[in-house]
Amino acid sequence: MPATVWKGYLSFGLVSFPVRLHSAARAETVHFHLLHKKDLSRVREVMYCAAEDKPLEKSEIVKGYEYEKNKYIVVEPEELEKIAPPTATVMEILQFVHMNEIDPIFFETSYYVEPEKEVTRPYALLLDAMKETKYDALAKMSMHGREHIVILRPRENGIMLHTMYFVSELNQANEVQFEKPGKFDKKEADLAKRLIETLAGPFEPEKYQDEYRANVERLIERKRRGAKVTPIRQPKAAPVTDLLKALQQSL
Repeated sequence: MPATVWKGYLSFGLVSFPVRLHSAARAETVHFHLLHKKDLSRVREVMYCAAEDKPLEKSEIVKGYEYEKNKYIVVEPEELEKIAPPTATVMEILQFVHMNEIDPIFFETSYYVEPEKEVTRPYALLLDAMKETKYDALAKMSMHGREHIVILRPRENGIMLHTMYFVSELNQANEVQFEKPGKFDKKEADLAKRLIETLAGPFEPEKYQDEYRANVERLIERKRRGAKVTPIRQPKAAPVTDLLKALQQSL
């Protein structure tokens, strides 16, 4: 059975039913350990008290919020539990929206929403109604020490949930600003559209693999066998000076 990352109730008007969330995706990478260069022994992370110049046990550590320079308020886990909002246990649907109204910049992490086995009828009803109306649901929930706005959308076999960033969490100051040039030559515009149409096709995610991870795994295997490590040839990119010529060559 997949690990449960959240358990509570999904509220839809006056209808509520128990659900649990399972992670829908996880980034894969090659994991390295930190080693002592001298003897290649594992390095252990140690919590250290700078004031007393000594390592600490886990039981000696508490959470603190710095409200002024070097002044802290200690907050206990039990206190955080006491002030948890209702969304910690109940995910309430606030409104229904069309997915195409939401900018993908808001999307964060994806989860599968599973109903508890004894209460599947209201889950199935909501799933079918969302499919029929082509609406997705906006809801609020608390998980992993923070409150989230989430979008629930129907899929063939169940409901998918995506946590989303709040507007205040977007780095809008980093948005690209550039001075747009004048109108493009018709030939340039037509060639750009043709190039797009040439590269267009259905989304087939299985076609794409993480080449960097594969290269790292190949590097490790070659070093294990004592073989020479060969560098990957990198493309030589340069700014385009003749846009029309570059487009023609691309086609």
